[in-house]
Amino acid sequence: MVKLLGSFSRLRPAKVLVLGDFMLDTYTTGRVQRISPEAPVPILHVQESHDLPGGAGNVVLNLKALGADVIAVGRVGNDKEGDRIKTLLQEEGIKTEGIFTQNGVSTPLKNRLIADAQQLIRVDQECISALSEEVEKKVIDYILSIIRQIEVIAISDYAKGFLSKSLLQMVINIARENEIPTIVDPKGEDFTKYRGATLIKPNYKEAVAASKLTIEAGLDAIGQALLEQTASEMIMVTRSEQGISLFEKNRTRFDCPVKTREVKDVTGAGDTVLAMTTMTFASGLSLQEGLELSNIAAGIAIERLGCVRVSLSELAERLLETNSSNKIFDESHLFTLEQALINKKLTILGINTEDGVSSALFSQIQKLSRRKGDDRLMIYLIDTDPDQDFLSLLSSLHEVDFIVIQSDSLASLTEKIQPEKVVTLGKDGLLEEVSHTRALLT
Repeated sequence: MVKLLGSFSRLRPAKVLVLGDFMLDTYTTGRVQRISPEAPVPILHVQESHDLPGGAGNVVLNLKALGADVIAVGRVGNDKEGDRIKTLLQEEGIKTEGIFTQNGVSTPLKNRLIADAQQLIRVDQECISALSEEVEKKVIDYILSIIRQIEVIAISDYAKGFLSKSLLQMVINIARENEIPTIVDPKGEDFTKYRGATLIKPNYKEAVAASKLTIEAGLDAIGQALLEQTASEMIMVTRSEQGISLFEKNRTRFDCPVKTREVKDVTGAGDTVLAMTTMTFASGLSLQEGLELSNIAAGIAIERLGCVRVSLSELAERLLETNSSNKIFDESHLFTLEQALINKKLTILGINTEDGVSSALFSQIQKLSRRKGDDRLMIYLIDTDPDQDFLSLLSSLHEVDFIVIQSDSLASLTEKIQPEKVVTLGKDGLLEEVSHTRALLT
């Protein structure tokens, strides 16, 4: 897990193109207090309704939450749902020049009716329509005009007719010519339309159907069949509570177990995995590192209702919780700490291990740890070569959340972490508050 903290710290902002089916997700929430006298169905008393970009739009939101600079490319109809999607994306700072309108097409709408955190029913309005030659040409021309800005292409296929075989092959070929990875979340039973993609990410059911094999053939045979059919470098199979399995040519299958607390709703978890896998490629992480990060991100997503975006801050906090047995961090982990401490009230206590263990030290740590739910206490070790026994003792204290060693300086730490308060332990055993200006001079 310490290695995974380092992997997370190497995530970086990237320019990502998301190509796919955009739709509007509406969440209508209320209370059910009685059954209808007209039919044996519950009556939902609506309390509120809100909209979110769905389908490829959810991938865009997840990527933005992970720090990516996203360019959205897709199609909507000439209707209020299409206008709403573009407005919602623009409010998130996403450019929508690449989302084209096709006359005669209805923008897909999914309305989820929810009561007491339970989905009662989903009402879909959609008409699957083929991509017109006119819009296909506009999409290709637009991608060619921006391709030199792009680092990774994520393709989100919901089988609404936009991602034609010809469009997919043109985009994948353009990407290969420019040495840009393409990550595909597929749909349907014909994966040959994604031929040449860098990575294809089906769920288990989709993988079985596309392989033309049966479940009895086994997961290894299914994965190998898909590698051969698609000429893809990698196949990643998401398997719900069984985790994720990765297949690469001439390599042993790699399995990553799922890490979750409670499954509430698997809606949109695949979009979260697609976003995290895309960031893995953009940041130059190994696929095994990315797989573990994707699994943790998906675990967070399915603990909440509906399509949700998993932020860097949430992912960092979960990593630190999982790694709670080791509270000691160095300079390479500061990005993870910085993200996890967003919206938290942090106090940094600077001490020197050469001063040794004292009752005054423990007294002041206890004093600082009297806090509310979002308060955190970090120990910064001023000396460059701290005593290991002292480190172990500090780690055992439940009042201490983090211990930072081998940082450039207290000033550097303060700049990166932005604590609410910085204090040091004086020789008389009393706390001395350090101003931000003074910390920068330390």
